[in-house]
Amino acid sequence: MKKINWGIIGCGDVAEIKSGPAFNKVNNSALVAVMRRDALKAADYAARHQVPAWYNDADKLIHDPAVNAIYIATPPSSHKQYTIAALNAGKPVYVEKPMAMNVAEAAEMTDVAKQKNVKLSVAHYRREQPKFKKIKQLLENKAIGDVRFCQLEFLRPQLSAAAMKVESTAWRVDPAVSGGGLFHDIAPHQLDLLYHFFGEMKNVSGMALNQAASYNAADLVTGNILFNSGVVFNGLWSFAAAPGEGADTCKIVGSDGKICFSVFDDQTFSVTIHDKREVYSFEPLQHVQQPMIQKVVEYFREESANPCPSEEAIKVMNIMDAFTAG
Repeated sequence: MKKINWGIIGCGDVAEIKSGPAFNKVNNSALVAVMRRDALKAADYAARHQVPAWYNDADKLIHDPAVNAIYIATPPSSHKQYTIAALNAGKPVYVEKPMAMNVAEAAEMTDVAKQKNVKLSVAHYRREQPKFKKIKQLLENKAIGDVRFCQLEFLRPQLSAAAMKVESTAWRVDPAVSGGGLFHDIAPHQLDLLYHFFGEMKNVSGMALNQAASYNAADLVTGNILFNSGVVFNGLWSFAAAPGEGADTCKIVGSDGKICFSVFDDQTFSVTIHDKREVYSFEPLQHVQQPMIQKVVEYFREESANPCPSEEAIKVMNIMDAFTAG
């Protein structure tokens, strides 16, 4: 492909700032069509973002001859349907995380991509952000020695009744649409980074509880991973913590020091080696997916490797399943 002309299926909140505008800002890429079931909202998005075409029918967008690649930014319940339809039309797909409702759906999507020989990439976009690329580089260079263990804590207060009625929040706590609760929305970013940093896993286990019972999914999840390298991970996610008890912390401890960072809240991280602490700072990204979209465009143009193959996204989904099975 000389130029990647994108069509977006699902131009809602995620596509508003995080991803949508970036398709016109990376090299050899343009956003040429959008789709949303609500025609008025689709037309409004197209008008505000100067997109040439809009649809309220995904099939029409997929078969628009001006579109040669598809970005799927709908809730997970429709990822499989739209991905397979696009792949069957011969158009490469960049699909949001979590890749699907469950591992079986994700595996089916992967199989179709292989059968049709059409490219498929998943939006685990933090792995391409400068902050996390630097952390990975430090780990590979053994800046903190041999990694021993990693601890993560993510705490948020319980959602209010008013928040539960907001459309953009409500679907995230409806397992029929999201595949689970807030853990399934947040944790893919964190777990993908773990896999990206530490590689294959030997043992994964966890436990999930619905402590507050404010919606039909777990609001507390704990998990443990033993990586093949010997690195041990333990994490805790609570979405019913007390007000003021929010946390977003991850600590990687090695034989010579530690790296401390947040996944969502801060553009800095610290490295401490033998009591000497250094802080790395990064400029906030206007569009958090832009570095990943650039890599996906390069992959679709056969200029570089797949920045997040679906096979790796399936491994992340397997971790989520293991954590929430108990």
